[in-house]
Formats: sequence, structure tokens, C-alpha cells
Amino acid sequence: MPRPIQALIHAEALSHNLARARAAAPDSRVFAVVKANAYGHGIERAYEALRGADGFALLDLAEAQRVRDLGWRGPILLLEGVFEPRDLELCSRLNLWHTVHCEQQIDWLAMHKTHQPQRVFLKLNSGMNRLGFAPTAFRTAWTRLDALPQVDEISLMTHFSDADGERGIAHQLQRFDELTRDLPGERSLANSAATLRHMGGGLRSDWVRAGIALYGSAPDHPAHDIAHWQLQPTMTLRSKLLALQHLQPGDSIGYGSSFVAEQPLRIGIVACGYADGYPRHAGTGTPVLVDGIRTRTLGRVSMDMLAVDLEPVFAAQHNAQPGAEVTLWGMGPRGTRLAIDEVAHAAGTIGYELMCALAPRVPVASVPASA
Repeated sequence: MPRPIQALIHAEALSHNLARARAAAPDSRVFAVVKANAYGHGIERAYEALRGADGFALLDLAEAQRVRDLGWRGPILLLEGVFEPRDLELCSRLNLWHTVHCEQQIDWLAMHKTHQPQRVFLKLNSGMNRLGFAPTAFRTAWTRLDALPQVDEISLMTHFSDADGERGIAHQLQRFDELTRDLPGERSLANSAATLRHMGGGLRSDWVRAGIALYGSAPDHPAHDIAHWQLQPTMTLRSKLLALQHLQPGDSIGYGSSFVAEQPLRIGIVACGYADGYPRHAGTGTPVLVDGIRTRTLGRVSMDMLAVDLEPVFAAQHNAQPGAEVTLWGMGPRGTRLAIDEVAHAAGTIGYELMCALAPRVPVASVPASA
């Protein structure tokens, strides 16, 4: 039989989370962001559940081609725009919208020969300091684009650096509003954090870019969890117990002996390690479910295995024998759940990284929406 580890993608949860994004921004259209192969879920597996979005947003042309091949005829936005002049030919062929964030991209558009003008999203660097035109150059960029016959419509966008935190969005929103107040065109301002936290507070965004929230992770964890935002886990990583060990006081676990038992302890060995995408830096105490009972990891994560504390499972009189189901994150048995954010937080990272780091050797199956 195959090694007992598997990832599950929950279509019903994806659709539910998309509906939550719509509810948070009822007057906006929604881009479903499917960059990084739909945050590790797989574009083809996520597509049916997300096709209720108004558009898809992603990074590379190959992923745009995949979305078109699935039958999508609506908007697709390239969030980083084109990377070389010939990319514009594929934008024309696939009817892609694309971000313009630097002078070079305008130069390429000016040289591009097309029979159908293209829609672009002009990006302002309002304080994130990654991509976008500086405030002093933004209006000039708009004027250049507006003069090009290759450009059909100019939308306006920026990206908030602190929508998930205490600083908030006011400083960037003021800068954006000042520079765009008299310019025509639709606006795209809100990522997941801004959509959930700020759309009800007067923020106007014709298009919201729903990313991590679609995939069952709270964009402002640990301030809020997915239950607060009424989101559902969309990816489950599960495995089984391979073996049990009985430790005596002074016995250690795994490489480096980083965990030493202080009392008699029953532990389980799970078929999951960092080669499967589980974070090696997740130390003792990272939450895990065994037969739906919450417990913790012990010691250092190995390439193919990790250890878990079985005492809470025995105490609850649940299955703590080889073959018992282990939920590393996501949906457990009997309706139990372990949010990916909790695991990520314990490992000093974020849910995004765990989703995207799922290893190719882990079999993935789709769980369709219930009838």
C-alpha cells in the first residue's frame, strides 16, 4: 500500500470562503487570486469552486493559460504585469489584463503592435515599497498610458502594507486618494486583510483581490482566527500513526535529543516530515490531532517522520494505536478542525508558507462539494 499521507482539497470550503469575501465587500467585484498554483491547492482542483468569482488574478502566463484552458472567459489579471515585450503578444491572444508598475512596461506597450487595445492596472507605490510608481511619477505614467492607442482602459491600484495590523491603511489610502481623485477608471485596493477588516469602514474598491482568505487562513492571525472571519479550512494534511514508543524518565526523542521525558510517556510516530512540506522548525508543542483529539508534537521533525504525545489521546479513550488518523492541519474526524494558522504560528511562520510548501510526493485528492 502507499505511504499513509495525503492532502485533501475541500471544494465546498473554497466556495464558502469566496462567498465570505463577497459578503465583506458587497459592492465590489472579486478577483480570486490563484497565484502560486492557487496557494498550493492546484489551479485545476480549485477552479470549479472559485469560478463564481468575477475574475482571476495570478502572476505568470503559464497559469493564465491553464485558467483559459479550463474554460474561463472572464477577466484574468497579471498582478506583476509582463516581464518582457513578447509577453504582450500572449496578453493579446489570451485577452489578459495586466499591471503596469514601471516605465519599462509602458515603453514595451508603446512598441507593441496589437489590433485590440489592452486593459491595464496602473499601480501606485503608496508605501508598500515593492512595486509601483512613486507618487511623484504616478500622474506622468497615467498620462503616458492614456496617450497610447495600445491601451483601452486604465484602472488604478495599490497594495496595503498594514491592512492586517494596528497601523492600518489610512496613510496609504490618503496618498492614493490625493493622486487619483480626478482620474477616471476603476479602483483595486483591497487584499484579503483589507477586504475583511476595512471594507465595512468606508473603503471603496471596485475590485477586491481575495487571496489567502479564500484558502482558509486568517490574514490577520493571531489577532483573529478563521472562526472570527467565518472561514473554513480548504486544505487538510493527514497521515497515520506508524508505531508507538514507551518512554521512561530521561529518554529522549529524535535527532539532537531536543525533547527529554520527565515522566513515563507514550508517544506515536507519524508518517510525515519536512520532505512532505511539514515545517522542520516546528518545535515541541506544535498542535496536532490524533483521532480528532488535540495533542502536540515532541522533539525535532525528521525528513519522513515526527513524534506526537499520545497521553491526551489515551486519556480521552480514543484510538492511539498504529493506523490511527493524524491531522497535521485542516479537517479531522467527526468534524474536528485544526487551523493551518495555528500550526504555522507555532512554527514561527504563516499559513501561506505551509500551503505553498506541500511537497510533490504527497498525494492530493479533491473533496467535491456535497450535493
